[in-house]
Amino acid sequence: MERSGDGNRRRLPPLNALRAFESAARHLNFSRAAEELVVTPGAVSQQIQNLEDYVGAALFKRTPRGLLLTDAAQTALPPLRDAFDRLAEAASLLTAAVDGRRLTLTAPPSFAAQWLVPRLGKFEALHPQVDVWLQAGMEVVDFAAGEIDLAIRYGAGRYLGLEVEKLLGETVIPVAAPSLIAEHRLESSADLAHLVLLHDGSPDADESCPDWSMWLTARGIRNVDGARGPRFNQSSLVIEAAAAGRGVALAKSTLAQADLDSGRLVAPLHDETAVDFAYYVVHPKAKGRLPQVKAFVAWLRAEAAEHEAALQAIDVGAGI
Repeated sequence: MERSGDGNRRRLPPLNALRAFESAARHLNFSRAAEELVVTPGAVSQQIQNLEDYVGAALFKRTPRGLLLTDAAQTALPPLRDAFDRLAEAASLLTAAVDGRRLTLTAPPSFAAQWLVPRLGKFEALHPQVDVWLQAGMEVVDFAAGEIDLAIRYGAGRYLGLEVEKLLGETVIPVAAPSLIAEHRLESSADLAHLVLLHDGSPDADESCPDWSMWLTARGIRNVDGARGPRFNQSSLVIEAAAAGRGVALAKSTLAQADLDSGRLVAPLHDETAVDFAYYVVHPKAKGRLPQVKAFVAWLRAEAAEHEAALQAIDVGAGI
């Protein structure tokens, strides 16, 4: 007995014709589609004509103002784009299955430098068969391209269409080098009037994260100009500036914790402020089936739990 669909499977139009249509429909321009596909505009036009002959209907309206999609084309474009995304994802999974040694991830630069990289040796010792390829950057990841397996992102946790797991919360706290505190008294927020304020100007867009002006205003401090002082566009840079004794930084605690533990930094005011943003692990559902991704996410989860347990022990010991 013949299985349903085996002998009567519907013939699909040529993949090249579908690619040409998707690109031309996205750009509404044959020349730009040709540049993207690295072919001539005539080749794109011919592929579109082949597809129109196949479906028996026009896909574009040629108007004096340019190309417009027909109703049929507008209806077909979203599922076609989704199909290409899924094809790209499937291709990336095939590649990953062949090259199971590689794990490619992205993370914010400061988180990568201050928290992740110092711990990666532990993962490599546990999983010597996996090579971690880390890209530091704030750009939104295009998982459809298939090059990135997972990302660590600092944000509100709203990443549609992806598997999302909260890794670590965040607070901010004033920190400085021990030598600076030994030289200048810093027993209360008012004492900041005599010290240089270091500003974290990283582009996080977290309205809940206070800058110095907001932090001082919330504590009723009027004698300190919260706008003065140097500014840095990465959290790791403001932490390094504080450790070098340049002033007092309002630093992200997760990123500063290693320097606080080592004694390079101190937090004399013991005044933490919670923020809404947190660090999240995100990846497509299909990527989560890869063994190297499973292993790395499990390791991240354990490292985050160990980190937070150590912080709680510090708080208890300090009587906070």
